[in-house]
Amino acid sequence: MRNLKAIAVPGVGPEDTLFDDQGNVFCSLRDEGLIVRVSPVSCDVSVCADTGGAPLGLDWLPDGRLLVCNASSGLQAVDPGTGEVASLPCDLDFGVCNNACVLADGTIVVSDSSTQYPLAEYQKDIIENTASGRLIKVSPDGRATVLLDHLSFANGVVCIDNGTTVLVAETGTGQITRVGIDGAQAGVFAHAPGHPDNMSIGSDGNIWVAVPSLPSKPLAILHKAPVVVRKISSRLPAVLQPSPELCCRVAVYSPAGNLVDTYNGDTGIFSFVTGVRERQGVVALGSIEHNCIGVFDLV
Repeated sequence: MRNLKAIAVPGVGPEDTLFDDQGNVFCSLRDEGLIVRVSPVSCDVSVCADTGGAPLGLDWLPDGRLLVCNASSGLQAVDPGTGEVASLPCDLDFGVCNNACVLADGTIVVSDSSTQYPLAEYQKDIIENTASGRLIKVSPDGRATVLLDHLSFANGVVCIDNGTTVLVAETGTGQITRVGIDGAQAGVFAHAPGHPDNMSIGSDGNIWVAVPSLPSKPLAILHKAPVVVRKISSRLPAVLQPSPELCCRVAVYSPAGNLVDTYNGDTGIFSFVTGVRERQGVVALGSIEHNCIGVFDLV
């Protein structure tokens, strides 16, 4: 990661990042409930809105508002100019509303990470591999359809093939799964070099994947154990649980599922990457573990 730098934000947990047309970066501060605008050039930071919850994934709605996936409040629309926050209709209840992509007609495809554990206990869900995550399509009028269920902590979501195919990251198993927008032809798109989180489409048309931690052999072994063993493990002191191996990593895939590149950075500057966006050769990183975003240049 060339010239990787950290830009401080007013809170912990900038889980996702999103560029606007001027090159500013919006990020969601999970622990503070805030949406923040950051200039990668001047490093100026301003608070845009208070969502009153735990904002995670971000995307743009057709009307210019920010779509916010709020883990505790569901889908929201935020006016970046006025800070007004509005709830969006959805006739399904979320467990952990996590990440989404928006189609041209305003349809939202969103991940519901777990229907068994709240966000604060996400590690239990991953260790137990409850596979209770869902991928949900929500029409502009709020009608919801489950495209996929039994996902292992459903996370990042992107649409490819002109909106006919959806990719969803399964953090627990390290797999990226594909499915048609109509729910047909589900299958494996790729196996990530670690446990994938949020995803986005870069200016080159490739899929950028945030990888917060490296592959965990202990976790993979534990996932093969009986449910009762996994449940016991998830309730042990943290020091006795499978722990994520620290890294600063982003993977890039072609729309065909081929690994194009992997970027690794200095973990002393930034780590546990949960969000990634690329715009005109500038890459912005989010992380639930830091009070800053990461930024680096491709050239």
